[in-house]
Amino acid sequence: NLLGVYDILPGRNLLAEEKGLHAYSSFEEVLNDPQVDLVTVAIPNDQHRDVCIQAMEAGKNVICEKPVALNSRQLQDMIDASKKNGVLFTVHQNRRWDEDFLTMKKIYDEGTLGPVFNIETRVHGSRGIPGDWRNAKVHGGGMVLDWGVHLLDQALMMIPEKVTQVYASFTNVTNEREEDGFTAELTFENGLVFVAEVGTNNFIALPRWYVLGRDGSAVLSNWHEQGKMVRVTDRRRNDAVPVRTAAGLTKTMAPRTKDTVNEELLPRVPGDIRDFYRNVMLVLEHKAEPVITLEQVNRVMLLMEAVFRSARQHETVSFEK
Repeated sequence: NLLGVYDILPGRNLLAEEKGLHAYSSFEEVLNDPQVDLVTVAIPNDQHRDVCIQAMEAGKNVICEKPVALNSRQLQDMIDASKKNGVLFTVHQNRRWDEDFLTMKKIYDEGTLGPVFNIETRVHGSRGIPGDWRNAKVHGGGMVLDWGVHLLDQALMMIPEKVTQVYASFTNVTNEREEDGFTAELTFENGLVFVAEVGTNNFIALPRWYVLGRDGSAVLSNWHEQGKMVRVTDRRRNDAVPVRTAAGLTKTMAPRTKDTVNEELLPRVPGDIRDFYRNVMLVLEHKAEPVITLEQVNRVMLLMEAVFRSARQHETVSFEK
C-alpha cells in the first residue's frame, strides 16, 4: 500500500496530491510515520548513502535505486547500517528482468551455441547525456554509473565465473566533464570475453546482443525484436563457394552453404519487473531470500571501480584474481 511520497521540490509534491496521493511535508515526517515499513529512494546518486542510512536508522526497510552509491566505501556504510538496525536493504537492479537479457542468458545456460567464447552487449543512443544531474560527476553522473551498472550486473549474473581482468575506455564526445560513453572488456576465468558498451552519440546502433559460440552465433538487434541464431548442422562439409571482393576472390570468408547451417528465431523468455517487488514483500514476510543480494551489489560496485581505474590508467587491470 502506497502511503505517500516526498520530494525536495514542492512542485513534485503538488503533482502527487493532484493525482490523489498523499505528499509528506518533510522527510522527517516520512520517517516518523509508524505505518511506513518500506522506503524507496529514487534521488540523485550522490544522495543515496545519507538518505538510505537515515531511513535505516529510523527502522525503515529500504529499496535504493541504482547505482546504490558512488563507491564501495559508501556502500559498506549502507550495509553496516542495515545490519546494525536489523532492516532489509536492497537495490532496484530492475534490468535483471529484461526479456532480451533473459533470452540470451537462457541460450548461454543451455549451451545452445556450444561453448561460448565471446559476448557483446550494447546500448546506443544519439542524444548525449540527459541534461539534469546525470551529467555532473559530483552527483554521480556519467554513463558507467547510469547504464554501466545494468550491463555489468547482467554480465555477472549471466556468467558464473570470476572476472580475471578488465580493460575499459571512455568517450567524451558531447560532454567534456563526464564520460558520455564507454567500452569495458571483461575476461572471465573460463576465457570468455564479455564486451559491454554504452554510447550516446550513435546514430546507427549496433546490436543489443551478439553472442559467438563454437557451434553458432546469435544476434538480437534491440529490445523489441525476437532475434535469431544460426547454428552449424554439418561440420564435415566445410567447403564453400568463393565470394568476390574488391581485391579479388576469397574462400576463407565465404559464407557456409545453406545445407550446413540452420537459422532459427531465438526463444522468447518473458520477464516481469514486478517480480522484484513481489520478492521484497516475501522477504519482509520471512518467506523468501532476497533475489538481489548485497554481495552481488557490492561485486558490481567493485567492478565499476575497476572500469574507472582501467580507463584512467589506460591499461588492463586485474580483478578477482
